[in-house]
Amino acid sequence: MKSLLLTIQISVSVSLIILILIQAKGVGLGRAWGGGGEFYKSRRGVEKVIFNLTVALGVLFLASSVLNLVLL
Repeated sequence: MKSLLLTIQISVSVSLIILILIQAKGVGLGRAWGGGGEFYKSRRGVEKVIFNLTVALGVLFLASSVLNLVLL
């Protein structure tokens, strides 16, 4: 059970890292660090799906981390 949970946690963490890097790919350095907010842009299409998937994987990673801690 522990090895299955650890495998799930590793795969979720790698997927989460990839999704975060995909989101930051089109962002300039100034906007990535808090600057460049001159206009409001809403998420649409694929960008919205990637954002929602990132949030879901973040919650799944947190849950698997807590479960892994409890089972140790």
